Amino acid sequence: MPEYQNRAVVLARRPVGEVRDEDFRIETEIMRELRPGEILIQVLWLSLDPYMRPKMNDVESYMPPMELDKVAQGENVGRIVESRSEKFAVGDYVTSFTGWQQYAIVSDATPMLYKVEPAGLPPSVFLGPAGMPGRTGYLGLTRVGNPKSGETVVVSAASGAVGSVVGQVAKMLGCRAVGIAGGEAKCRYAVDELGMDACIDYKAGNLAADLAAACPDGIDVYFENVGGDVSRAVAPLLNAGSRVPICGYISQYNATDLASAESPFEVFGALPTPPEHRFFLVFEWNDEHAETTQRLADWIKSGQLKYRESVAVGLDAAVAAFRGMLRGENFGKQLVKVSDD
Repeated sequence: MPEYQNRAVVLARRPVGEVRDEDFRIETEIMRELRPGEILIQVLWLSLDPYMRPKMNDVESYMPPMELDKVAQGENVGRIVESRSEKFAVGDYVTSFTGWQQYAIVSDATPMLYKVEPAGLPPSVFLGPAGMPGRTGYLGLTRVGNPKSGETVVVSAASGAVGSVVGQVAKMLGCRAVGIAGGEAKCRYAVDELGMDACIDYKAGNLAADLAAACPDGIDVYFENVGGDVSRAVAPLLNAGSRVPICGYISQYNATDLASAESPFEVFGALPTPPEHRFFLVFEWNDEHAETTQRLADWIKSGQLKYRESVAVGLDAAVAAFRGMLRGENFGKQLVKVSDD
């Protein structure tokens, strides 16, 4: 096996509030020889996602926290450059949760290791609209939100990797789709390119009034990505029988004590007649992984599903890009280009 030198971003300490450069360090190592049943992945693209921030805290949730002095966790897409597996061949593209690094050795039995077929699409789409964010948006909306034609669907972070899919799928299902995003450019994109009926700029200072004007018949489904002021603006407009899939609440992720921060459960649970609302994980529908990925990829190829990417180049840019994403500075899916294909 040729010699491969890996560079990896390691979690050096638990961030307090906003992540800092000093919370991470870069380590290098020479990759060892493969054992039977293993593959060596050259990482091409790294996905940066909001869920990573709470996992950096020393708090148990639906998944264990990231470990100190270990590679920062995250999903990536890469190409197999060496294989001692009967399931995967050199040249195959795969997605895996092998973290912020250039190379990874994994067993071919590793959970959530999936082969993908680009078939003319950039491999990066399997981290965005045809990847975990796209599946999260599609499955969370259709399985938890259960929208019906003619209903009003509101989605926060509407120009982001998850929200953009939610809004477009809502339109495909015959719903009125209203987005909430930060800034005029993101709102124009949601309406002019993604086809949403309206988009409210929460930074304009009139969130509650603007949202009420855009939803004259109230809100039947609210897809929660943000929390905080956005949740409070949505709550009074929820119709009887409304549904609220809770994907996350990024506005609180940099809180120094996330456990004491206000969550969407508190906002919606305090209503006189609470909507049907619950937190969900895309892994609830792992048996639909291949089918959903293919559906989303087909929509991208046909032009029905549009997307945008924000790209940072090189692992050295990952921390700054992650920090910016949590501030809402990215436009669309935040990625790090780790290696050339």
